Amino acid sequence: MRIVVAQTSFLGDVVLSTPVFAALKRHRPDCHVTAWVRPEGAAVLDGHPDVDAVLVDDKRGADRGPRGLLRLRRQLVAGRFDVALALHKSLRTAVLLALARVPRRIGFRQSAGWFLYHQLVRRDASLHDVERNLSLVAALDIDPQAVPPRLLVAPNPTAAGRFGALLRELGAPVDLPFVGMAPGSVWATKRWTVEGFAAVARALAAQGQRVLLLGAPNERAIADEVERRCGGVAINVCGRTDVAMLVAAIDACHLLISNDSAPMHIAVARSVPVVAIFGATHPRQGYGPYSDRAVVVQRELDCRPCGRHGGETCPIGTHECMRAIGAEDVLAAARRLLAAEPSSSRSAAS
Repeated sequence: MRIVVAQTSFLGDVVLSTPVFAALKRHRPDCHVTAWVRPEGAAVLDGHPDVDAVLVDDKRGADRGPRGLLRLRRQLVAGRFDVALALHKSLRTAVLLALARVPRRIGFRQSAGWFLYHQLVRRDASLHDVERNLSLVAALDIDPQAVPPRLLVAPNPTAAGRFGALLRELGAPVDLPFVGMAPGSVWATKRWTVEGFAAVARALAAQGQRVLLLGAPNERAIADEVERRCGGVAINVCGRTDVAMLVAAIDACHLLISNDSAPMHIAVARSVPVVAIFGATHPRQGYGPYSDRAVVVQRELDCRPCGRHGGETCPIGTHECMRAIGAEDVLAAARRLLAAEPSSSRSAAS
């Protein structure tokens, strides 16, 4: 059986999809599983033991527009897939699978393209997204409850060495663990304040912790401002790592402090404890850290959540959900997790 699993949303959504691949392989070890993801998703699935192939969809770049749709249709046809599982609810995904004439298409009842699927599964809003994704495999007579819902991101064999080389270039020792900080997010309303991150960085550094700022290239300006405001006590690699090196950087941490963003989910997949700061979004939407080694810091306000992903501007103009979170709140959560951790042997590779 040749199966394509479609998840062309954000990087964090791909990480939350990884238990689906394990479920398929456990039920049918001889099946061939292709992950249909965006370029950054392909990077995080590199080396995944339950993914046989990756179909890259650069839908915001080279695959935009009619030509991109035709190219992807040709690739889907060439894949000779027997089954498609559509974790992404977009109309575009449903249309492409229908145009490719995949003979058995399974998607969510709440999908924009629900009418193009052969089998529909109810997407239970009360569940975590990991469990919602796994609910689709029930259409293949796989019991979702029988599958360990563990997130999995495999380390790239060269990334740790490249990350270690970057640390040496910055004059940082490579043999001690960090407290990582991911101050960015695609959406402005999901970002805690730079003042807050800087205050926590100073406090942790004063306690002997090494602080590492990390994130994507488009988040570099935010990390640079945190670095400036904390007086240079943090090592800043934000924007200087690819996705594989980002995973290696998180592996070098014994704690990650993050907004609701992809690094939070990668840390869970790599068994790194997480302090997760939530503002515009809310864990009850199903995207909180899927771990018992995580603490969520948030303020309960009547206006939360104000969207599924957050947004560029606060709907009431105050950004109170984030401004009301003090550095002492995040520090208390960080200290609680650090105290619970045994002496860590995590380090960047030399």
